[in-house]
Amino acid sequence: MSIVVVATLTPKPEATDAVREAILAAIPKVHEEPGCELYALHEADGSFVMVERWADADAMKAHGKAEPLATLGAALAGNLAAAPDIRRLTPVPAGDAGKGAV
Repeated sequence: MSIVVVATLTPKPEATDAVREAILAAIPKVHEEPGCELYALHEADGSFVMVERWADADAMKAHGKAEPLATLGAALAGNLAAAPDIRRLTPVPAGDAGKGAV
């Protein structure tokens, strides 16, 4: 079963462009990681929201130690207003199986 993660990053107001650029630079590299099924950037109310789907726990664990995330973390250092809010989601099956889950 795939694992879904939502990570919200809130930049300091003066660092919004730098944070956006750092995330955009990381995305193609993360897409190449084994087990990456979805790594999609969204914006909401001054924050960046990553919606992620990983093939399994091993793929997600490897992502946490991979070079793209380490490089992104270094680029974000000092540019965030708060620590990233990272949430692993548990699906609640409902309705149409193809439309009721990420």
